[in-house]
Amino acid sequence: MACTRVCKIGDVGMKNFLITGLTLSLLTACGQAEQNTAVEVKVQNYTWSLVTTWPKNYPGLGMAPERFSKLVEEMSQGQLKVKVYGAGEFVPAMGVFDAVSSGAVEMGHGGAYYWKGKVPAAQFFAGVPFGFTADEINAWVNRGGGLELWEELYEPFNIKPMPGGNTGTQMFGWFNKEINSLDDIKGLKMRFPGFGGEVFKRAGGIPVNIPGGELYTAMQTGTIDAVEWVGPYNDLAFGFQQVAKYYYYPGWHEPGSMLEFTFNLDAWNSLPPHLQSIVTVAAKAVNQDLLDEYTASNNRALQDLITNHDVQLRELPADVINEFRTISEEILETSAATDPDVKKVYESFKTFMAEVKSFHAIAEDAFVEARTNSDDQS
Repeated sequence: MACTRVCKIGDVGMKNFLITGLTLSLLTACGQAEQNTAVEVKVQNYTWSLVTTWPKNYPGLGMAPERFSKLVEEMSQGQLKVKVYGAGEFVPAMGVFDAVSSGAVEMGHGGAYYWKGKVPAAQFFAGVPFGFTADEINAWVNRGGGLELWEELYEPFNIKPMPGGNTGTQMFGWFNKEINSLDDIKGLKMRFPGFGGEVFKRAGGIPVNIPGGELYTAMQTGTIDAVEWVGPYNDLAFGFQQVAKYYYYPGWHEPGSMLEFTFNLDAWNSLPPHLQSIVTVAAKAVNQDLLDEYTASNNRALQDLITNHDVQLRELPADVINEFRTISEEILETSAATDPDVKKVYESFKTFMAEVKSFHAIAEDAFVEARTNSDDQS
């Protein structure tokens, strides 16, 4: 009996020993797992620089990158921070493309037609005379194959592009004399970028590409005779009503001007997938938000210009617009015939334009006409 009791006690002790040992082993393993997990969830933080072609905090254009920066930091919980520099703070306004390409900065914000000397076909992703409206260019870029062509154009420069906002249809611009015929265009020095500037040149004008922050002084000193910028919201902010009297519409040259975010490809590829998604979503949000801002603000600014500053609103004569249209078509066709990149993008542009115009003829266009007729009759 004694032996049996001792043996039983020994068995119980052994069991307790084994249980205790197993428990300690599990606890140790869990501790190691927690340590390993802690190492795995440790995140890398990123700080990027974004340079723009706009003055710092300029309404609309200049605030778009600021909103992008805020959205990215909030959605990433501070993992990615983007510091925004206005034109001239870090690089000159027209140095944005090169700065992003070289990796001097990770990001840029501007207009694709500013780089036509490097990438002629890039102009299709800004504004084409008598081309896409804001909704149409968004649809072409995001759903019609445009973005893939845009990325292909910029890849040799180590840049990834994304839509970065839209101003909607712009004004033709500010003049100190009335435009009654094409003769009034001849010899006129006017700030005019992109394909629109080429049309203006062919019509006898002298296009000049000057950064936005320098335009008021250029008009004031007579460096230029006329200025094309954006529309009432931005033009009022720059004070063009103080240096010019006549304000002409429509903006045939930029019916839906898309802006761009540009990313250094090496910097983009260094981001983990979730941050790339955050950046993409933030860019899409800003792209739409900027158009909303202009749609909401332009008419109020226009009424201010007319009522409080005695600005003379004028419509371009139909024959002048028709001549601009003819010249524009000639330039696009000639450019496509001499540049394979332009040809490739132009073919996509024309195909999508034909499709969207066909539907809009019985949708948006028909409705706007009906609404206008209704307003006239009432």
